[in-house]
Order: sequence, then C-alpha cells, then structure tokens
Amino acid sequence: MNDITPQMQFGIFTVSDITEDPTTGVTPSEGERIRNTITMAKHAEEVGLDVFALGEHHNPPFWSSSPTTTLAYIAAQTERLILSTATTLITTNDPVKIAEDFAMLQHVSDGRVDLMLGRGNTGPVYPWFGKDIRQGLPLAIENYNLLHRLWREDVVDWEGKFRTPLQGFTSTPRPLDGVPPFVWHGSIRTPEIAEQAAYYGDGFFANNIFWPKEHYQRLISLYRQRFAHYGHGTPEQAIVGLGGQVFMRTNSQDAVREFRPYFDNAPVYGHGPSLEDFSEMTPLTVGSPQQVIDRYAGMREHYGDYQRQLFLMDHAGLPLKTVLEQLDILGGEVVPVLRKELAEGRPADVPDAPTHAGRVRAVYGDEAPRQSVPNANRGDNLAGDSPYRDTDSRLLSAPKQGSSFGTAATRTEA
Repeated sequence: MNDITPQMQFGIFTVSDITEDPTTGVTPSEGERIRNTITMAKHAEEVGLDVFALGEHHNPPFWSSSPTTTLAYIAAQTERLILSTATTLITTNDPVKIAEDFAMLQHVSDGRVDLMLGRGNTGPVYPWFGKDIRQGLPLAIENYNLLHRLWREDVVDWEGKFRTPLQGFTSTPRPLDGVPPFVWHGSIRTPEIAEQAAYYGDGFFANNIFWPKEHYQRLISLYRQRFAHYGHGTPEQAIVGLGGQVFMRTNSQDAVREFRPYFDNAPVYGHGPSLEDFSEMTPLTVGSPQQVIDRYAGMREHYGDYQRQLFLMDHAGLPLKTVLEQLDILGGEVVPVLRKELAEGRPADVPDAPTHAGRVRAVYGDEAPRQSVPNANRGDNLAGDSPYRDTDSRLLSAPKQGSSFGTAATRTEA
C-alpha cells in the first residue's frame, strides 16, 4: 500500500476522445487510442505524477465505457499511481454495481483508487440506461446515498424511488481494510453537487476548463462554506481538486504555433473563441513551462489551498508522441516547481491530499485494519447478526436514506 501522502497530488485526466489529427488527417482506431491511453498512464507514473483519471462515455467518438476494466489493467502495470475516474456516472450506473466494482478495484490495486462522481454531459445517456434526464439531480442524490451506505454497512435495508428495494443486502467484496474509496463529486455548473459533497464531507472537483475563474470560485466557495456548516472542519479544510489544460514547448511561440491547429479544429472547443481569447478566459495555458508554472501557482489565490491538480493533455487529436513529450515536460520541469511553490505558506491545518493509507490511519490509528471474513451462510445473509465474523462500528456512520441529503433526524446541523 502506498504510504506516501503528498500535500498535493498532480496528475492527468483523459476524456477518451477519438479525434482526427488535423495536421495529418489521420484518426486513430479505437484499439490504437486505448493502447495509447494505457501507455500514457504508465508514462505518467514514470515521470513522477501521482494520479491518472479516466472519463466514462457510452457513445462515439469516445471509447471509455468501462473505466474500472481499464484502470485495473493499468494497476497491474504500475506501482504507486493513484487510479481515478474523471467521471463515474452516478445517475445512470446502478449504485450496487459501482460499490462492487470499485471495492474490487481497491483490492487489486492495493488501495490505489478513488473515483469522481458526476451526472455527465451527454443527455441521451439517460434513456440508454432506462433513466429520465429530468430526474438527473434526484438520481444523483438518491444513488449516492445508497452507495455511501453500501460501503459502510455490511447489511443494508433500503428503499428509494428509482430502483428496486434492497432487503438484507451485502455488497461484496467489502472495501479494502474496511475503508471505502475516496469520493470526489465533480461539477461544471451545479451548486447542488457542491452541496452534496459538503454534506458527506467528501471532496469537490471543479472542472475548471470551460468557464472563467469567477464561475468556479462561486462553486468552490459554496462547497467550503457548506462543508463547515455540516461540521466537517473549517472552510479551509475542505478537500478541493481542480482541472486544467496546458500545452508546452521551450519557446512559447513554438507552443502556440504547434497547438493552434488542434485548438482550431477540435470539436470540444466548438470553433468558437480564438485560442488567445479562450486562454485569457479559462486556465488553458499554451506557452513555456514557466508560463504554466506562473499560471497554476496562482490558482490558490483564486480558490484557496487545495489538494489535487489534474491536467488534460491528450485531447483534440494530439498524437501519442506529442502527449508523451508533454508529460516529460510536466513531470520534469513543471510539477516539481509547483509542488514547492504551493507548499510554501501552506497552513498546517490544511489537509494533505487523500490517500488510502492516510484514511486507514485516520480510522484505525496504530491498530490493524479490518480484514473482512464472511461466515458460512445460504447467500441471503441469514447467519446471525452479520454475514461477517468481524464488524467495526467505527465504519457504520452513513447518513440514512431520505428525500434529500439525509432525513431531518440524521442531518448534522452546524
């Protein structure tokens, strides 16, 4: 288990787009893009990054419909890289399957896993999985309430609006060491998701790509205030992650010249603002490594001290060779300086970045963590008080099911 807990985690995320390279007219196949992404993830570890995060999509031109499968494969070929999602769809995935899949990924990766929950940005995905997009927020709230309980209670009785009830249900395997994966709630525009993250004391990840900083400042400020309101700590102790976009060359003019055709032709930018205007309005930074350092070292002036910075590096049709070169610059020249600069003046009470090892220590101290051992039973949990020989009341602290973030009787009011 990785026992190194950095103050901040730096890494990359991919949305798994398959986009034509505008400089060659070549579009990679799905198989090539999948293999390239795996190569990119392994190289991220080699250059000293902490996190690799993978999006979830169920439509062309994206390939990542099963992030846990891909992340498990990457886990087998890496040693310390934290593996995350860059959105797990809490609205259209069944929370029981999320609980099972990510607990399994915890075990096979030795705890190097967390996940980012979100509603997604592809409207048709809802009916594809039998859901109603008009119920997007209620689905996110109810499904996460159930997921939260499934990871913290060995036996769950549950009834909600959007799925069949559960009676005496146990999600297996139980979370590694009895400690669930850390959860980030990702949002581009929705204050209710910031509220949800705050209520549970989870992390909040602001996409921080397509909007001016003032937009994300409002979301992060709301999350910090509500985190404190629910009694999890001070606003400054809330767990915040940010996205970002960069493209670098030694000379800034070379970076702009090389990246411009990708920006101008990528569907994600919508053929809208110019590269210069978009770079001014958003954190997209195309230039020298020092320009990237200066831009991202200043992020805490806008958002406060935070725990995770992820960069989008492989979008818009950029070829693998170029992406790997970008990772070399990011890991070799940029991140070491950012680690140092963002550590200077960081208050001692600001939490370090979440890791499995750190969260296990927070629960158990110096004691050995739980290792779940099931009793023999008929498969219906009817084997006494618990289907397991070991229980741990320290983990049974989930808010109960209710119509919002918890019933009035279980909500913690600060």
